[in-house]
Amino acid sequence: MFKVGIPRALLYYQYYPMWQVFFEELGAGVVISPTTTPAVLAAGSSRLVADTCLPAKVFIGHVISLVGKCDCIFIPAIRSVKNDVYNCSKFLGLPDMTRATVPESPPILDIDVDINRGKRQLYQAIYRLGRHFTWNPVKIKRAALTAWQTYQRHRQTMAGEKLMLSQVMEAREAGQRPPAKPEPYRATIAVIGHPYILFDVYVNHRIVRRLEQANIRVVTPEMLTVSELTAATARMVGGAYWTYEEEIVGAGGHYLQNTVDGVIGVMAFGCGPDSLMMDMVDRRAARLKSTPFMSITLDEHTAEAGLVTRLEAFTDMIQRRKKGR
Repeated sequence: MFKVGIPRALLYYQYYPMWQVFFEELGAGVVISPTTTPAVLAAGSSRLVADTCLPAKVFIGHVISLVGKCDCIFIPAIRSVKNDVYNCSKFLGLPDMTRATVPESPPILDIDVDINRGKRQLYQAIYRLGRHFTWNPVKIKRAALTAWQTYQRHRQTMAGEKLMLSQVMEAREAGQRPPAKPEPYRATIAVIGHPYILFDVYVNHRIVRRLEQANIRVVTPEMLTVSELTAATARMVGGAYWTYEEEIVGAGGHYLQNTVDGVIGVMAFGCGPDSLMMDMVDRRAARLKSTPFMSITLDEHTAEAGLVTRLEAFTDMIQRRKKGR
């Protein structure tokens, strides 16, 4: 069976159910790289210049880990998924960057996704991708439709049942329903940021798990509906400019005004768009003066002990604040 490799990094955390179903419907096997380890990050960092952002280094490390395990690697160039909204340059040039830095990589299977060019261009790109596996256009269309429906159900499950992406992913791999979380909680804290930061437990030093172990209920951006994220983004900035801006600006704006005890923003060092978006949330929190906000910036040198100290101080402050009320 022809095997397609998918790096467990960047947009894998958002679209993996859709990608997996699409390739399996076309008769291909899917190989996903293992979870991030020190060796994976070190391998990726060794191929890129120091100024490259942490998520890109992790991605290249995952590509290297797939060498010899698959026949090709799927690396899409996601330019835009909404009209007049644009993506970060690292997503636009990801296939070319991989070819340049990992010459031993298997052939790269790419697709250019840009809604601004119109749906016709997108459909043609999907058919070109599907023709690597079959020349039957009906089969490609059926695979694309099934994949899209899978993604929609995946998104609706998280928003409708208020489940974190990590819960859904673990349950999917185990073939079980996500377990119920114990109550009552000491507090509810929103953790905002991109999924490839929030749910890569090596990169973020298990922030979510540490909070849950402290009996904190954690809520994240994917627990909100698209309409909630869009409305909050409109209130904050009028409208999104960056693709996936809702994961920070929209989620931050929503949670700052909706029944959480605190908000933690997590971003990667060296990411220009994220630094601007997180600053918008910080300024809104300062104006509202109702919900504590803390921003955490991660890179490959982030010390786990220092991160734990900041989390403990933040949760203790929230607990004292609640008691004071």
